[in-house]
Amino acid sequence: MVEICEVKTAKQQKQFLQFPLKLYKNNPYFVPPLYGDEKQIFSKDYMYYDQAEAVYFNAYRDGKMIGRISGILQKAANAKWGQNRARFTRFDAVNDQEVANALFAAVENWAKNKNADEIVGPLGFSDLEREGLLIEGFDQLATFEEQYNYDYYQKLIENCGYGKDVDWVERKVRIPKNGVDSRIAKISAEMMEKYELHFVDAKNTNDFLKKYVDQIFRIWDETYDKIYGTVPFTDKVKKAMLVNFKLVIDLRFITAIVDKNDKIVAFGVVFPSMAKAVQKSGGKLTPACLIKLLRDIKNPKIVDMALIGVVDEYKNKGIAAALVSVFSERMANFGVEYAETNLMLEYNSPIQNLWKHFDTELHKRRRCFIKKI
Repeated sequence: MVEICEVKTAKQQKQFLQFPLKLYKNNPYFVPPLYGDEKQIFSKDYMYYDQAEAVYFNAYRDGKMIGRISGILQKAANAKWGQNRARFTRFDAVNDQEVANALFAAVENWAKNKNADEIVGPLGFSDLEREGLLIEGFDQLATFEEQYNYDYYQKLIENCGYGKDVDWVERKVRIPKNGVDSRIAKISAEMMEKYELHFVDAKNTNDFLKKYVDQIFRIWDETYDKIYGTVPFTDKVKKAMLVNFKLVIDLRFITAIVDKNDKIVAFGVVFPSMAKAVQKSGGKLTPACLIKLLRDIKNPKIVDMALIGVVDEYKNKGIAAALVSVFSERMANFGVEYAETNLMLEYNSPIQNLWKHFDTELHKRRRCFIKKI
């Protein structure tokens, strides 16, 4: 018999956080989130609780934990999109349909009591959290930003009555050792000259952020405004993101294009891959983990392409290609072997067409599911 308990006590919270670490122990592809960051979901002043509420459930059999799930009522998202949805997230379980049935039933009952009429997921509080269920690419190392899951999860979820809502794909972008294609570089240079654009010249990261961070957040909001599941930034979220940026970013990993009035029209951000470092530490910032992180930041072999933002006026004018070209040239000089893209909606034609100009491999696919309740 499966027993479902709403997470209330400190012991239950610890079990909720540690369950995936035990479930995926010794799995070569799973990358845990930072334990300290994930622990914040149980803090009353967590940065999303001014626009959302959440519930957390653990599943047990004979006293042993065998699964977990969380439900989210993202009020800001519902207001933005005119929906009445709840979200499920952080679903992990042994390969047992009875366990999945009990966990999803708990979340669905909670959602009904909140007057939601459908559930989607896996989706976090915002698109800055891990989202989407991996359905292709189980033999690929996860990035730090996204979740890995076993292949049986899809069947468990579908058997609970959930179907496809959207898919995302991810690409591995190989960094050319001899620099970018001269044709792409030439087109990018001509485009920059035509529109009187140039790349930002900043002294250091702090100087760059001090001068441009407000513009970046504005363009970020504008670029991703119509992207599935997004919610507006709050001041708390901006503050938390800025702190995280300063920990892992230097000017090598930020590229921005400005017009003749020094206004940003496009920007791109990549992160040195943190996957291997946090994988070995179980998501905890141990001294060994910090040392490896510092080494990977200084001499990265893999980078994660976090963001590309372009203002509406300059979309479909080759700006994004210029950003990727500059990153490729720069990363080649640092000895980077390849970059991992972030999640890209399969129907987002502009971003999908961008990669035709580069050496890439579509190696992962994720799905968001939906169910009427």
